[in-house]
Amino acid sequence: MVDLDVVRKNYEAFARVMPDSRIFYAVKANPAPEVLSLLASLGSSFDAASVAEVEMVLAAGAGPERISYGNTIKKERDILRAHQLGVTLFAVDCMEEVEKIARAAPGSRIFCRILTDGVGAEWPLSRKFGCVKDEAVDVLAHAAALRLVPHGVSFHVGSQQTDLKAWNRALRDAAEVFRAASERGMQLQMLNLGGGFPTRYLKEVPEADDYGRAIFRGIRRHFGNRIPETIIEPGRGMVGNAGVLKAEVVLISKKSRDDEVRWVYLDVGKFGGLAETMDEAIRYPIRTRHDRDATGPCVVAGPTCDSMDVLYEKVPYDLPLTLTIGDEVLIEGTGAYTTTYSSVAFNGFQPLQSYVI
Repeated sequence: MVDLDVVRKNYEAFARVMPDSRIFYAVKANPAPEVLSLLASLGSSFDAASVAEVEMVLAAGAGPERISYGNTIKKERDILRAHQLGVTLFAVDCMEEVEKIARAAPGSRIFCRILTDGVGAEWPLSRKFGCVKDEAVDVLAHAAALRLVPHGVSFHVGSQQTDLKAWNRALRDAAEVFRAASERGMQLQMLNLGGGFPTRYLKEVPEADDYGRAIFRGIRRHFGNRIPETIIEPGRGMVGNAGVLKAEVVLISKKSRDDEVRWVYLDVGKFGGLAETMDEAIRYPIRTRHDRDATGPCVVAGPTCDSMDVLYEKVPYDLPLTLTIGDEVLIEGTGAYTTTYSSVAFNGFQPLQSYVI
């Protein structure tokens, strides 16, 4: 279940702490039509990762001028379709992607994504996206040569980023790209600060005000008085704490009589929407009706016939000793990256049903 009132409060918090930045909600976090319609009505813009997401945003009532096609990996025919729908802002991180956009979406604005180290993120992003800062200048120059508009630079400090210094490091690199581009005759206009804004799971995270102040200090430090237009792409931070997932205990067992660790099997697992438990990166709060009782260590697993469908084993999860088969549990902080991660019908299990209130 997703609570729209929480989404609204989160949007208002981002708008309050970063009033000079445009908000581009990362649609992939939760593309529920109700969420998109609410954010569109509040004035949000949107970061889309595919043509399907572009179409979802348009259906929710936002115009194409409020859409950034932020995926750096796009089929040329998808670029063409997005451009036909009115999208003119595209992300790139290499020469080849620039050339596709020049052919399919001539005259468009492009921004180049640079690599970051992701230190401090619970769900770090790999080297799959972005290029080194020196290459970024060449990519932007190539775009200008092909009559595209070199519009800006972007980065992403890693999802669920709790280190406030992470943006400072990325801003330093981005400022160097801005200066180098200027020396080559390109006056960049936009700085995309990406996402990474966390939601609270089991650990406390800094408040939105803390992020706003840290980012503003970094911008002033590295850009001085020549501050570009800035945008942010919150996803998890916008909808994560707005969702709760209801699950059922299917089985509780031990692998031997002497085993002190129980195995608790739920009717939802990695293939049912909890893919971010991979490597136990995201540890969701699990609530039960026995939460005042004594607890003991558990391995928590999903219901499918796949040995990878184990949520928490390296670091066992403490759950009540009185937990029993058939008990309902509530998994909190599941408003982001759950419903769309859910498989279509692996083992015959239906994907997550979503209810928006």
